[in-house]
Amino acid sequence: MSPLFSALAPAKVNLFLHVGPVDADGYHPLASLVAFADVGDGLTVAPAPGLSLDVSGPFASGLEDGQGDNLVRRALTALGRAAEISDPPLAVRLDKRLPIAAGLGGGSSDAGAALKLARDALGLALDDDALARIAAEIGADGPMCLHARTVWAEGRGDILTFEPRLPPLHAVLVNPGVPSPTGAVYRAYDAGPPAAADRPAPPADWSVPAVTDWLALQRNDLQTPAVGLSPAIDQALSAVAATPGVALARMSGSGATVFGLCLDQAAARDAARRIGADHPQWWVVPCVLNPANG
Repeated sequence: MSPLFSALAPAKVNLFLHVGPVDADGYHPLASLVAFADVGDGLTVAPAPGLSLDVSGPFASGLEDGQGDNLVRRALTALGRAAEISDPPLAVRLDKRLPIAAGLGGGSSDAGAALKLARDALGLALDDDALARIAAEIGADGPMCLHARTVWAEGRGDILTFEPRLPPLHAVLVNPGVPSPTGAVYRAYDAGPPAAADRPAPPADWSVPAVTDWLALQRNDLQTPAVGLSPAIDQALSAVAATPGVALARMSGSGATVFGLCLDQAAARDAARRIGADHPQWWVVPCVLNPANG
């Protein structure tokens, strides 16, 4: 029986996202502090005669099937080119637990986890930096999702500085069940007044209350254009902000997922219970952001 290699592809959360005007090459400079959660999609890889991808889970219907243009398949094809393997001989199973087009980096995180698992399953002599270069072929957030560590992201999201001081943050993630396509949100952003990709000075105190207060001074520049396209995001923001125990509510990435920061695990679980009861049609989960520092 072939050995199985499994991993979590964690949800990516932009704790803040400052975005500048589009440049001459059509890209937006940004500054963000990115953390990864202890919830996400599940990946399993096993040696096989050829490359196959099976997608299951509650959000599987939102993806192309294993023969389609899925980021996992694209990443493994790129790995094959780098390793001079025409098609990595692997059977891959993706348990899609995160909503699609949700501002959680799901596809890029899936690709990053798949690259690491494929390396281990095939015994390839490639370190994480080499895999990150392959992940960059898939998308701008590919390298940060490959590393899946708290990081400052600048430039086009390709200038990364790891941040070891962020404490674990208890949170609730809420998605109101509407997609928020990144391209449409950026076009709406471009139609409004430009902001700036400024990186703020880090907090002087890295305790949870101080970090939460510091984050409250930052912003997500894509939140207003995303809300304009999908009013359900504003409903989610209002619901999360009004929930007892939530200290800060903000949209992640280009949406539509909203996160609510809480001061402890009990508050996060209670917030998830309350929001889930009031909005049973929404996707609501408690989580820990940056759990590795716990």
